[in-house]
Amino acid sequence: MNVVSMKALNYINGEWVGEEHDRLEVFNPASGEIVGTCPKVGRVETQLAVDSAYTAFSEWSSLSVYERVSYLKKWHQLILQNKEELATIITLEMGKTLKEARGEVDYAASYIEWFAEEGKRIYGEIIPSHNKEKRMQVWKKPVGVVAAITPWNFPAAMLTRKMGPALAAGCTIVVKPSSDTPLTAIKLIEYCHEAGFPKGVVNIVTGSSAIIGDELTKNEKVRKITFTGSTEVGKKLMEQAAHQMKRLSLELGGHAPIIVLDDANIDKAVQATMASKFRNAGQTCICGNRIYVQSGIYDEFVERFSKEVQKLKVGNGLDATTDIGPLINSAAVQKVNEHVEDAVSKGASIVTGGVYAYGKEDNFYLPTVLSNVKSDMLVMREETFGPVAPIQKITSDQEAIELANSSPYGLAAYVFTESMSRGTKIIEKLDFGIVGWNDGAPSAAQAPFGGMKESGIGREGGHQGIEDFLETQYVSIAL
Repeated sequence: MNVVSMKALNYINGEWVGEEHDRLEVFNPASGEIVGTCPKVGRVETQLAVDSAYTAFSEWSSLSVYERVSYLKKWHQLILQNKEELATIITLEMGKTLKEARGEVDYAASYIEWFAEEGKRIYGEIIPSHNKEKRMQVWKKPVGVVAAITPWNFPAAMLTRKMGPALAAGCTIVVKPSSDTPLTAIKLIEYCHEAGFPKGVVNIVTGSSAIIGDELTKNEKVRKITFTGSTEVGKKLMEQAAHQMKRLSLELGGHAPIIVLDDANIDKAVQATMASKFRNAGQTCICGNRIYVQSGIYDEFVERFSKEVQKLKVGNGLDATTDIGPLINSAAVQKVNEHVEDAVSKGASIVTGGVYAYGKEDNFYLPTVLSNVKSDMLVMREETFGPVAPIQKITSDQEAIELANSSPYGLAAYVFTESMSRGTKIIEKLDFGIVGWNDGAPSAAQAPFGGMKESGIGREGGHQGIEDFLETQYVSIAL
């Protein structure tokens, strides 16, 4: 496998295209080296991809669900068979450790497997009629052509979490991956090609997000947009899609609180907070971003948590001993450092970390713990998206609830308490779509993933995840 010199193409109507276009260079954030290139296509190519998906929709949606599922199962099998290849590409272009990349491949494959089965469970309804001469039914139909816009931090899983339900439901799809990590998505589409998906069912285009995104939102043949990314971009897509009333699924920004109460199992809380905070170097939308610890255990938690953080090794993700890889680019590192400097200037203390790991010219930042944190600090008001754990002292359950809910975001939250009564009462008052109760890793294919407030619209995963790709049609039959 010659990943480092990977020269990828786009895939439209069952053909690999884009050889003649300017090339988008993809860099390894750990070394700055070019790991591959892909085409920079524009509006015309995006239109061709949409047209291809539109033409293929009639036949694909007419197949029995068992026929569609057979393609998904072949794709799932190929992903697992090529796990090492795909994981290596993820690490090279995104930076996460190879261990985490392998985990992402498994996670990505689980969505294909789940929705291959869930596609068989698309049930309609028979409604009891008020008139003995009528029969009332509810049918479910695929929404049509879907445009999927995916982020860089989970380049495999965020793609399969959208493609799995769309294809199982009978939709066709055009994928626009992040320009930071397009190679993983293209490789996944290669496996689709190998699995024998009919022409036009699956398409991928790479290039300018502004140009391609504008075409996808304006093109009348696209009936649904599914997007994972920032709230700012999500709002723009929502505005653009409103002109045609396109269906939308938006998984947007997060600013997850971690609440550790004085009756928590501290060992469990420390380990789960480690898993939540430092997975993918803190570059996950559901990672703990602000930690609230009750005063009675605050000092002990900070001490024990910091000792675990100090054990983490920062380095190239391809090194088997690395725990934390690089951030995606220099702008991400600069933002992390600005958050730390702002906190310190307002009275926070650096318990560990707080500096560039190897120098400002590199994309590595030491895992950082901040104590004596206050609510007015940037790190508690903005999503850091990096390996910084700010810990604020709280005195009561009510204060924890108020601080947690003070953010405009509502994607994920975490609560640590051994009391069933206490935990239930707190979680019922939290405005978050996902809650980990004594659990730092709540994501799973069989569970609904999505947020409240400005963290998005719709759910991915679970049986709910396929509903967003279906239209409900009511049929009244007069006998």
